Amino acid sequence: MIAPKKTAPKPGTAAPAVDGPGYVCVGAVAGAHGIRGEVKVKPFTEDPMAVGGYGPVLTSKGLTLELQPLRVQGTAVVVRIDGVDDRNKAEALRGQRLYVPRAVLPEPDEDEFYHADLLGLPVLDGAGTRLGTVAAIQDFGAGDMIEVAFDGGGSAFLPFTREVVPGVDLKAGHLVAVPPEGWLDVPDEENGEAGAGA
Repeated sequence: MIAPKKTAPKPGTAAPAVDGPGYVCVGAVAGAHGIRGEVKVKPFTEDPMAVGGYGPVLTSKGLTLELQPLRVQGTAVVVRIDGVDDRNKAEALRGQRLYVPRAVLPEPDEDEFYHADLLGLPVLDGAGTRLGTVAAIQDFGAGDMIEVAFDGGGSAFLPFTREVVPGVDLKAGHLVAVPPEGWLDVPDEENGEAGAGA
């Protein structure tokens, strides 16, 4: 079964964002496509065509939509939506994020996690000291990165690898991280030397 992106801390490396408890974002409307009401959706699912495979979606404005994915076009999926039959209606949906209940998704395999299950979890170091919370998971092209938001403000990224994040305990509700040396060092703007920063 194809699911929204899951992630595994692969030997040496986690999927969609969730903006509310119990829901997972499976895509976002990028804009209208053509004049007959079709839209382009940026999918956040492993299989792009699965963006409409979990039943009706709820938009960030509270609309319930039935999606009929038609074809992949570049990095988007062209989708027909029940009741949306012209370009103006399609364009009105631009920017809407599309959610499904977490309960309709299949359970991920061992050592795989839905982004939605990781967001908001405390991040602890090996001694149990709280480093912050998982604010986001991004892939900038070299593998998944976890953005750790610090309690006092600011954030920093950690690679989502087994070496850096050796423990993910969803039942206990936290991640254990071993940040690399110099994780929070930033160059001193005046003399180019490293200094502590967050």
